[in-house]
Amino acid sequence: GVLISDHNVRETLGVCDNAYIMSQGKVIESGNPDKIISSDIAKKIYLGENFKL
Repeated sequence: GVLISDHNVRETLGVCDNAYIMSQGKVIESGNPDKIISSDIAKKIYLGENFKL
């Protein structure tokens, strides 16, 4: 496995099998890119409400 820490979410989610979204030192969401993109909490805290891949 490979650990990538990056803020280029579109590019990163396009090449990974699983992702973790962290906020204030805690994992707030984890899963495959489709789960991350559809997560209300990930959109609210990190991705933005209008995020599209």
